[in-house]
Amino acid sequence: MIFRVILVLLSMVAAGPLAAQAPSSFEIAARARGTPDIPGLNIVWLTPWGDLALAREWRNIVVHQSEGSAGSAYRGALAQMQRPNRRGTTIWVETDGTVYWAVAEFAVPIHLRDGNRNDNKFIDNAGTYGQVDNASSIGVEFVGNYPNVRRPATDAQTAAWRILFRVLQVRYNIPNERVYAHNWVDYKDDRYCEGCELARLARTQNLDNVAHADKTP
Repeated sequence: MIFRVILVLLSMVAAGPLAAQAPSSFEIAARARGTPDIPGLNIVWLTPWGDLALAREWRNIVVHQSEGSAGSAYRGALAQMQRPNRRGTTIWVETDGTVYWAVAEFAVPIHLRDGNRNDNKFIDNAGTYGQVDNASSIGVEFVGNYPNVRRPATDAQTAAWRILFRVLQVRYNIPNERVYAHNWVDYKDDRYCEGCELARLARTQNLDNVAHADKTP
């Protein structure tokens, strides 16, 4: 009897670490290659994922809001695919929540003006200058706030973002505190705080607790 108990205990000890290390189906999908199915997320793969080992070492996520009309995400993403280093982002999100993955994971679109500015104009960006730039930051563009730039992201975009930023975090090992709004890094427009509410949502991961965002993180 005692011998049997010892065997059971030993099997539990041996199985414990293996069970704890087993990745979830979400993690497996988020680290896959090709065009994986991400539950709850509608991704149009203009450029499929490659080998994760060959991806750029993305350390930050920067949230943008384009002054484009509803329906413009596909056109923007297609133009980005055709010229990856043009002004724009890797990922584009339509008002209906559709996500367009535009370029390869090693490409560097220009989504922060010449990197990020060092003039502290309007905001204090001393903490992000040289740390959050084009080469280190993967950009996500939410379209549809034309002609009213103060218009927030749609409910469908917000729902897609909840899943998308978790995909990016798992795939590139990016912590919550490294999700930035465009306006926290490079001031753009005094009419609204670009990307702030979505970035703060990602940092808190709870929309109900997100207050109206300021111009600083």
